[in-house]
Amino acid sequence: MSEMVMITAYIRPHQLEGVKTALADLGVSGVTVNDVRGCGASPERPRLFAGQEYKISMPARARLSVAALASLTEPIIAAIIEHAHTGESGDGKIFVEPLADAIRIRTQERGDSAV
Repeated sequence: MSEMVMITAYIRPHQLEGVKTALADLGVSGVTVNDVRGCGASPERPRLFAGQEYKISMPARARLSVAALASLTEPIIAAIIEHAHTGESGDGKIFVEPLADAIRIRTQERGDSAV
């Protein structure tokens, strides 16, 4: 069984399509996406809406989860950064964790063949 990783990225929702396309171009087919809200280390900045200033304390983000072979870690990270980067505070974060095992329920395949 090859080493596997779970890559979790939090990005701006409007960057999602570019990231999904880039991952598909790498041959990554298993991506889970959730709509989430949260705050990071950046201080809140007031936003102007309808002439009023508001602070958005929990901005919307897209959370992508990808289980992949460890050999694909750097290409996946590079694709996410390339397509999610705006250069502004709040671009997001990427987390990489070792993945002990994966099991495909339908066939009971395990390990990298299940990914």
